[in-house]
Amino acid sequence: MIPPLKPGARLMRVDGPVIETGRLILRQWRSDDVAPNTAMLSDPGTARFIAADGKPITSELAGWRNAAVMSGHWALHGFGMFAVEEKSSGKYIGRVGPWSPPGWPGFEVGWGIAKEFRGKGYAVEAARASIDWAFATFALDQIVHPIDRENIASQAVARRLGAEKQREIDLFGKVADLWVTHRDIWTAQLKR
Repeated sequence: MIPPLKPGARLMRVDGPVIETGRLILRQWRSDDVAPNTAMLSDPGTARFIAADGKPITSELAGWRNAAVMSGHWALHGFGMFAVEEKSSGKYIGRVGPWSPPGWPGFEVGWGIAKEFRGKGYAVEAARASIDWAFATFALDQIVHPIDRENIASQAVARRLGAEKQREIDLFGKVADLWVTHRDIWTAQLKR
């Protein structure tokens, strides 16, 4: 539990961008995102592809640690995966956005949507907004999407984004495909 603040005391807040799409709000992490993020990662099918060890996160502490890593990426680097909120309900639906920890195969835009919110095009919608933001913010020619070879749903998202499968990589002892979104192709698609 966090104790109440004394009058006039202030705590640090990470003040990053907020991106709105037609149906979503991509924003900074809040303490009330911990529980729904933990619930998302407690699903074995979800955890298999996005938890660090591929195992479901079921304890409150492990869920807090995961959310702390997500929000900490913002504090350390000034960018990171956004907490994604459904506009119509105000519910946390997942996390989408830039990710580039040490040893990662490149500057990624990744996605993870809670099971109950899949099939609505939210991953594509949020990823498009994140890719637009990343190309507008950073001087980079490509964005990567490391995807487990068995993650058919994420491969479909990558295809819908116009990414191309480039090569196989070793991602922490597992074979994954490295999908790439190129700036020049992305920009040309936007002009159509």
